[in-house]
Amino acid sequence: MSDHGYAAGRLNLPFVGISTFGKRPYIADWDAIKADVAVLGAPYDFGTQWRPGARFGPRAVREASTLFSFGHAGAYDHEDDATYLASDVRIVDIGDADIIHTKTEESHANIEFGVRKILTAGAIPLVIGGDHSINIPCINAFSDQDPIHVIQIDAHLDFVDERHGVTAGHGNPMRRAIEKSWVSGMTQLGIRNVSSTAKEGYDDARARGSDILSVRQVRKLGLDAVLERIPLGARYYVTIDIDAFCPSIAPGTGTPSHGGFLYYDVLEILQGLAKRGQVAGIDLVEVAPAYDPTDSTQILAAQLLLNFIGFIFHNRK
Repeated sequence: MSDHGYAAGRLNLPFVGISTFGKRPYIADWDAIKADVAVLGAPYDFGTQWRPGARFGPRAVREASTLFSFGHAGAYDHEDDATYLASDVRIVDIGDADIIHTKTEESHANIEFGVRKILTAGAIPLVIGGDHSINIPCINAFSDQDPIHVIQIDAHLDFVDERHGVTAGHGNPMRRAIEKSWVSGMTQLGIRNVSSTAKEGYDDARARGSDILSVRQVRKLGLDAVLERIPLGARYYVTIDIDAFCPSIAPGTGTPSHGGFLYYDVLEILQGLAKRGQVAGIDLVEVAPAYDPTDSTQILAAQLLLNFIGFIFHNRK
């Protein structure tokens, strides 16, 4: 019997205990991962070009996720008439990749090592950053996997090839991803307004087969039409930059951009993806909690991720 259940003699309220993701079991031995989803923290933010602080993202999102740990018997959604995240969905938290300050290559290698351990265990990696550069080692870890279609939800294109020798900052990850033979294509949603990527980057992305849509274009097309543009039955790697959301609901990020998505804009895309293909990996990045004293940003991140996991395994049934 699970010691998280009421029958075990503990009410186990959200503010009690250690803040693992969703108050799920902590697994210290990365060779003993037995789960459907394994959560890895990647508290690295040396790739930022503006405000740092996303190194504290994993800790903040974990703490916020305890708010949603009431679901001893799963979480019933009356709109969908479905119970999500019941006890048959095994989620574990394997802690954080080791970060070596000022050492990008070594830190990224440690993140990649963790993701590979999760994939070897047959679980879905859910990586919490950290800045968006942590997506680079996450994608690298899929080198011996079946091809993945990358779906990026973000305010910024992140398609810079190189500037002053920088090739692995938070403006580079989608450019690094599209170079990989195991990345079959890319859909970039929420891209808007002034961006760190120049026009040449947009031209390069489209020439390499990327489909780029702004928030307004996504809304004008509508959910079904947006999903139709994404390959049916593919394996999806979903990378979510919290600055995809409007800073009116998610101010806790280093590079906020007004005009962003609201919660259901993104939630419904994720729910559609779970029905349309196989989600092979997830990362959520750029939560910098110091810029949001209300904790709204990290609560949004935790709520989004837990719902997404729920959708994935509900549709697998």
